[in-house]
Amino acid sequence: MLGAIFFTIFFTSCNNNTKPATEENATVLKSEEISIKNNEEDFIKVIQKHLDAVTNRDLVSLKETMAPNGQMQLILPKTEIIDGVEGFMEYHKEWFKDPDWTFETKILNIEIGQDVGMAITEIVYRVPNRKPEAYFNRMIVSYDLMKIDGNWYIIKDHASSIEKSTDTK
Repeated sequence: MLGAIFFTIFFTSCNNNTKPATEENATVLKSEEISIKNNEEDFIKVIQKHLDAVTNRDLVSLKETMAPNGQMQLILPKTEIIDGVEGFMEYHKEWFKDPDWTFETKILNIEIGQDVGMAITEIVYRVPNRKPEAYFNRMIVSYDLMKIDGNWYIIKDHASSIEKSTDTK
């Protein structure tokens, strides 16, 4: 008899006590799905706002996508890392003074966690009036975003040139 009681206690303690599907469990799961979807939507809104801000030379909107704690790294080909939001903004302030370029963007893929995510984009930068001939640079740019105080912010911008008009053939 004692053996049967021990076996019953042992068996029930090892049994995975998954709760049967209930209305309460379904509500919790639905709430989690909505939270994940909202997180992704918020992430995409910030990366798109950032890309649009560069395309439109909008320093105010660009700054709004930057981390309030100053964390930022800009990594460009053949250039030392530019650290911090201040350096990032100064670089763009100078670049935005040139009115002759265009910037076409496309989000290729995203990977989003709860508090950190990454977007991979394709960007085509063009300077049609550049002398002696028009210039283009097709790049792949990765952006790292971090959630700070419930909001997504860009913390890293890493550009790699894939094809440029100045490449030798």
